[in-house]
Amino acid sequence: MDKTQYKDVYVFAEQREGVIQNVAFELLGKARELADRLNQKVVAILAGSGIKEKAKELIAYGADFVLCVDAPELKQYITEPYAQAVTQIIRERKPSILLIGATTIGRDLGPRLSARLETGLTADCTGLDISEEGDLLMTRPAFGGNLMATIICKEHRPQMSTVRPGVMRMGTANEKREGTVEDITVHFDTSKFKVRILEVVKEQRNLIDITEAKVLVSGGRGVGNTEGFRMLEDMAGAIGAEVSSSRAMVDAGIMTHDRQVGQTGKTVRPNLYFAMGISGAIQHLAGMEESDYIIAINKDKYAPIFQVADLGIVGDVRKIVPLLTEKLKNERNKVK
Repeated sequence: MDKTQYKDVYVFAEQREGVIQNVAFELLGKARELADRLNQKVVAILAGSGIKEKAKELIAYGADFVLCVDAPELKQYITEPYAQAVTQIIRERKPSILLIGATTIGRDLGPRLSARLETGLTADCTGLDISEEGDLLMTRPAFGGNLMATIICKEHRPQMSTVRPGVMRMGTANEKREGTVEDITVHFDTSKFKVRILEVVKEQRNLIDITEAKVLVSGGRGVGNTEGFRMLEDMAGAIGAEVSSSRAMVDAGIMTHDRQVGQTGKTVRPNLYFAMGISGAIQHLAGMEESDYIIAINKDKYAPIFQVADLGIVGDVRKIVPLLTEKLKNERNKVK
């Protein structure tokens, strides 16, 4: 394979109902860094229906070019139309690297593209870099999160990676950045469209996505049960925080999966993260260690969580949290 014919770093810019998802902006920031190392361009693929006006947002966050596929077949995400559209672009343009968000959409689309393009896919990456030879170094947890593996795709192009939302830091938008928007026409094989959406039913939730929260109060085995999490909710209410948890509490049926922080949950970067009764297994640390400030409470003074915490308290979380909550409420009342 002649690698020289493959160039530029492409990002699949995920959008839902015309709203570009934050993971797209996060990936553009990383793509900008990688492309600068390679002296190449950043190209965003924007697919949907009636979405061309959103292209300028992608340019503001680092894209040099935006390839806009605006077609009624792409109004809602369905695997086959999207896979056909992106596959045609990749085959024609021959990018060196393709980055996709590891969302429900990205995790569905990525493997389809990988199979059709006959290249590898490294999923759920937590780190991306460029080797001395110019290959993409894709780092991800392996063996249940007990070690980190760096994977290289030397023989095939594009080098494909999915990255979880929240792993890469979002850059700052520069509205003055200039870039090129190009309309792309895709020739769909509708005979392969075997699925259609009959109805979209949305679940109404009042909770803020934990990846968007500025303060998180997260509970683990030490919190214990539903009553323990009510205690955390009381504390969270006092400081305007959201409640999240470790995997153990999700497996126990106490918390829902959308509240889980960690390797198999969500990656978060709040300004303040309370780790309550969480031991700090590497799988959990992978989802929260980039938080700006971490406060941990655990009765085991040797718990790994204290290795990453900015402030640690050794003690029973069920005794300390009610006292802390009362203190916080009193301070809040003073401000009022």
